[in-house]
Amino acid sequence: MESFLTRYRNLTVLLVVVTAQLLLLAWQVKTAEDVPLIRVWAVTTVVPVARILDDVRRYTFGSLQDYFVLVGVRDENRRLRQENTQLKMQNHFLTAQVHTADRAHALLAFQSETPSTTLPARIIGSGTGVNSANVFIDRGANSGVEKGMAVVTPEGIVGKIVEAYPTASLVLLATDPSFAAGVVSQRNHVFGTMKGQGHGTCIIDYVQNEQRVDPGEWFYTSGYDRVFPRGFPAGQVTAVHNGRYSKEIFINPSGLQSGLDEVLVVLNGVHQAIPENELPAPGIHMMPAPPELARNPKAQQQVLGNTTADRLRTAYQEVGEAQGHHFGEGLPGSTPPNFNMKVTPGMKVNPAATRPSEKPAVEPGDTEDSVPVDVTPPEQPPAQPPAAPAGKNGPPAGPTGRQGRSAR
Repeated sequence: MESFLTRYRNLTVLLVVVTAQLLLLAWQVKTAEDVPLIRVWAVTTVVPVARILDDVRRYTFGSLQDYFVLVGVRDENRRLRQENTQLKMQNHFLTAQVHTADRAHALLAFQSETPSTTLPARIIGSGTGVNSANVFIDRGANSGVEKGMAVVTPEGIVGKIVEAYPTASLVLLATDPSFAAGVVSQRNHVFGTMKGQGHGTCIIDYVQNEQRVDPGEWFYTSGYDRVFPRGFPAGQVTAVHNGRYSKEIFINPSGLQSGLDEVLVVLNGVHQAIPENELPAPGIHMMPAPPELARNPKAQQQVLGNTTADRLRTAYQEVGEAQGHHFGEGLPGSTPPNFNMKVTPGMKVNPAATRPSEKPAVEPGDTEDSVPVDVTPPEQPPAQPPAAPAGKNGPPAGPTGRQGRSAR
């Protein structure tokens, strides 16, 4: 090596000087990002080596470190998952207990207010079959339950007892096709029979098409079936249609809408008066009308009545008011309004001017005094030109010259 440096001394010195000069230039010269060029060279050279060393450390020493640190994580996750499941089940159980306590409290409050003698019972099972419409309760003949007794809740009727066993009873629900109960509407006092249709729906049968039943109207038990006392809610009307022989009325049985858990068996029923005030529709909130619309009915009509039929009716009313005609109060022989006339606001028109005068017909047996007389003045003939002055030898000539010829 020494002999090489001695032999090529000048070339070696030249290379060292050139390299030093390049380093000095790289230290002074900066890139467009204001970074020295020597730093760019250093980073570009060192980064690949550093990346290789980091990958080696991560995939060798890092994996071993993670293994020893996370040895008990799987067991901890399993324990936390089981604890979370237990807390969820406990939460559901406590929520159900709260709902049960609320229903029991409402049931006891209703039992204390109703004049009928009732017995609380709990649903313990349902009948066999996919579309079964009967349930079992934990009260039977030993508790005084008999076949034919009514089963109700604070929301309405549920069904009736069809079988009474010593320690349990079978309840036929209101949605069963074989169920029937006498009911009466709250608003219009229409009597009918509530029948089950299955799938959670009921109908009101034996109501004539001439009788009025409104959608949303409530039906109550009438007491004429000798099963349900009068005054218990039966359900709310959802749809009304005129059928071939009687009305088709569909209702939602109110006693089955909130589910069944606790019920009341009516041991000794007492008839009650049907409440006059209608029950509010559940789950529907309506805001009051704006103050300006409540004080001004015309403004409310303008807001609500913007259909073609409403505009046509308004135009007919304006025509009638302008011509002094009141719809629905016309007497025999009165003149109908002229709907072809254009009417402006505040315009008043004489009704006789809207139709040409017609001479009334004379009926047989009318006297001279009873026959109406046309007082319309006759049309005047057109004015005649003035006559020419008389001549010396004859009388004045008329308009047609006939007087002159007759004189001659």
